[in-house]
Amino acid sequence: MALTADRERSYLWQDGTVRSWLLTTDHKRIALLYMASITVFFILGGIGAALIRMQLVMPTGAILSDETYGRMFTMHGIVMVWLFLVPSIPVTLGNFVVPLMLGARDLAFPRLNLISWYLFVMAGLLVVYGLFRGGLETGWTFYTPLSTDYTQGRVLPVVAGVFLSGFSSIATGLNFIISIHQLRASGMTWYRLPLMLWALYATSVIFVLATPVLSITLVLLAFEHFFRVGVFDPTLGGDPLLFQHLFWFYSHPAVYIMILPGMGVVSEVVSTFCHKQVFGYRFVAWSSISIAAIGFLVWGHHMFVAGTSLYAAVVFSMLSFLVSVPSAIKVFNWLGTMHGGAIRLDAPMLYAMGFIGLFTVGGLTGLFLASLASDVHLTQTYFVVAHFHYIMVGGMVSAYFAGLHYWWPKITGRMYPEMWGRTAAALLFFGFNLTFFPQFLLGYEGMPRRYATYPAQFQVLNVLSSAGASILALAYILPLIYFAWSLLRGARATDNPWQATGLEWRTSSPPPTENFVHPPVVTHDAYDYAALDQANIAARQEVPHV
Repeated sequence: MALTADRERSYLWQDGTVRSWLLTTDHKRIALLYMASITVFFILGGIGAALIRMQLVMPTGAILSDETYGRMFTMHGIVMVWLFLVPSIPVTLGNFVVPLMLGARDLAFPRLNLISWYLFVMAGLLVVYGLFRGGLETGWTFYTPLSTDYTQGRVLPVVAGVFLSGFSSIATGLNFIISIHQLRASGMTWYRLPLMLWALYATSVIFVLATPVLSITLVLLAFEHFFRVGVFDPTLGGDPLLFQHLFWFYSHPAVYIMILPGMGVVSEVVSTFCHKQVFGYRFVAWSSISIAAIGFLVWGHHMFVAGTSLYAAVVFSMLSFLVSVPSAIKVFNWLGTMHGGAIRLDAPMLYAMGFIGLFTVGGLTGLFLASLASDVHLTQTYFVVAHFHYIMVGGMVSAYFAGLHYWWPKITGRMYPEMWGRTAAALLFFGFNLTFFPQFLLGYEGMPRRYATYPAQFQVLNVLSSAGASILALAYILPLIYFAWSLLRGARATDNPWQATGLEWRTSSPPPTENFVHPPVVTHDAYDYAALDQANIAARQEVPHV
């Protein structure tokens, strides 16, 4: 009877018709709609990556022509960046947990939340239509003059799709900002907020302030096409470098859109699985805000070889080194949290530790690209590819899987098989390093990126990279299998299986439609495990002995 009552109250089971899901304003269901959508795009982008690595097994190319290879890495980049990496954690895990962490019934604007999902789906369909209509060879950055070659109209549908996805991001950012300001539970001051909310708040500020710049840039690109007014196209009197300035003014902060939510996830997971308060809570919180603020000032380091002023390049180099400081604060404080903690090496913690290792490598190698002298040698080589993937894929995807495993019992009410979760985490870490560490060496030795063929002396490292990609693919496929299994056969999850302190663990698993039967009241700081342990002891003492 209790199980039936839980199913009736759960957001998963109340009115389970397709229409109710497509018209829902429940943030939890919208999070799952987003999760299903980005999973489809992740698979599509992964197929592109697999074809790229198969092509590069042989120096002369294995399966693709030069033109098809250019279209394939463009498809891989555009789908992965704009339809997976940018929205991934905020619109899935963020959408699900923000109201629960705040102690609220929903986000501030539930209908706007649903509209943002429809905008995202429309954007994805436009992008896929444009890419498969004939393909692009612009790369994910749409650099002019490549993107001002409007042959067969293939560029504009993709640009329109990315434009729409920007509005989806802005809507999500606005919703999070207003919700965090206005919907906090009684007693939840700013310094009692979970660090996940600080990270998502900083991310949302970037969504709202930076995304309009990208939107304006794409509108100018379309305006130039329709009215033949020179903005970026040099044949019309435009300036291609102007496009790069506008694009990177958005796209470098977008790097932190991708990574800041992952940092928030890692803070939650490390604290929980060390059963310890986060070391230097306020430093970690404000480092998120610092990253967002400084991130707006470093776009020029992408253009050191593009003919920018030497004095401007020196300033951008210094600022690029500066932005590493708040990132380093987070890493050191996570390690400080682990020190002396009762560490449990469950799957979420293994993924979080993988994030810390991969992000640290990516961050340190970024300093080589922030340095003027070394950037001249390394730019447009596989060193850049490896650095980007260590941050965005190794780091962000590890954090996404950490959060997915961490909140899976709360999302579904089911536990996953822990052994398989640990196996997948280990495979991801090993497979990723085998895939991308050789690319640092390739870049150092001078192999340019985006080439379909290469000199024979680079073959061994490319074969190693392609072998690692096959292991990485297995690490991605495994969770899809055992998560599907857990939905049908997984053990029932308790309300707080990890013994965590957040408000989301004070409600049932899965939560009821209204999130909380009674509005929660916050009486302790975030991550106060001493208070949690005392409450557990008191609860056990109240249980009568038989």
